[in-house]
Amino acid sequence: MKNVLITGGAGFIGSHVVRLFVNKYPDCLILNFDKLTYAGNLLNLADIEQKENYLFVKGDVTDADQVFSLFSEHAFDTVIHLAAESHVDRSIANPMEFVHTNVLGTVNLLNAARHNWKDAFEGKRFYHISTDEVYGSLGDVGLFTEETPYDPRSPYSASKASSDHFVRAYYHTYGLPVILSNCSNNYGPNQFPEKLIPLFIHNIIEKKPLPVYGKGENVRDWLYVLDHAVAIDQIVRRGKLGETYNIGGHNEWKNIDLIRLMCGIMDKKLGREAGTSEGLITYVKDRAGHDLRYAIDAGKVSRDLGWEPSVTFEEGLDKTIDWYLANTEWLRQTTSGDYLSYYRQQYEER
Repeated sequence: MKNVLITGGAGFIGSHVVRLFVNKYPDCLILNFDKLTYAGNLLNLADIEQKENYLFVKGDVTDADQVFSLFSEHAFDTVIHLAAESHVDRSIANPMEFVHTNVLGTVNLLNAARHNWKDAFEGKRFYHISTDEVYGSLGDVGLFTEETPYDPRSPYSASKASSDHFVRAYYHTYGLPVILSNCSNNYGPNQFPEKLIPLFIHNIIEKKPLPVYGKGENVRDWLYVLDHAVAIDQIVRRGKLGETYNIGGHNEWKNIDLIRLMCGIMDKKLGREAGTSEGLITYVKDRAGHDLRYAIDAGKVSRDLGWEPSVTFEEGLDKTIDWYLANTEWLRQTTSGDYLSYYRQQYEER
């Protein structure tokens, strides 16, 4: 790798990937291309923004002219595509925004890579990061594998499934050197508090209600974001072209069990009486098309590349809670403006 383009690098997962690559590969230019929407925050990268091998460019993957110009100027040999609209609730409210960013934006990047690289694909890599939600919903048993048929159930997962199909189509049609991965739910520091874990950490701190969809019976597999960043590093360097790798944390939890665990941990850390935070749990109307269970079989990435999660869920959750408690100013800044109006629409007005 010489010149690496990371899209969505100011977001949650992207910022951890950018930091890892900037620190690990000082001889590579790491260009962070991010639109800085509500979930993009350059404060996430304040510790590395002065590094000589780091460059930030504000822009939009849906702007084909800007994307083509970036490729012409920097001659990227590696693309790590993370930029995406990613919250299911927002996709239900505004599906076209997800089509625009996740589908059109991905195709713009594919076209720019193909045009810039022409047929000289040796040493080039286009790595597209996707989600386990493209596979649909599991019953009580079984795991998603790389061969599981796609069955998206929300506008978000449908838009990601579409972008996955375009990436594979460019591999088969044009020979573009692509790799894909589908990951389970990420958690960890710097996550925008619309997702379950940071939302509930914030609400517990503020003694606000903890809105649980339905009965909280939905099951998710949780992946610590730093482990995901390491997996991305392994896959982009050593993954086989044209292949897909599923990345999971081997941590299945019912939402309600996870929430109760968090409540107990935070009561101890905040010096509150046991059961205080659990008393904030409030059940709200279930989300439309809410998938019952996701669970990843990460055996392929383990066998082929030797990747395994480095922390248990309990360890990762403890580290995550400690980070948010130590960064209450980050939380305060992040949970203002657009986020608060969205929060009221999604939860308080139900």
